[in-house]
Amino acid sequence: MKEPDSLFQKIISIESLFASWEQFRQGKRDRYDVQAFERNLERNIFDLNHDLKTEIYEHGTYHSFFINDPKVRHIRKANVRDRVVHQSVYNQLALIFEPKLFFHSYSCRIGKGTHLAVKNLNKMIGK
Repeated sequence: MKEPDSLFQKIISIESLFASWEQFRQGKRDRYDVQAFERNLERNIFDLNHDLKTEIYEHGTYHSFFINDPKVRHIRKANVRDRVVHQSVYNQLALIFEPKLFFHSYSCRIGKGTHLAVKNLNKMIGK
């Protein structure tokens, strides 16, 4: 009988990294750093897989900047390569934890969020 793959193996698989790239790039294709990564996409993904597999991967530095949204916020953004890894980790952990989370936990969950939380709170208050 085949032994199940470890969570780490699922995270670093080529398939998972390419799927993570597809998710990550949505809405970001016009950004220079995303375009630069995509120019050599296959090479970048295979290099990333190799670095993770051989345990030589090191997280890069963060790019720091400020935005006004509506107040001033200090943002620290990882590079594209690291954000593909973040997405891959998220995808695998979500498969494990999402089904076990309390239904009325709304923060940072797909299909949930502040608006749904307020809507459901109003329903509960009405009852």
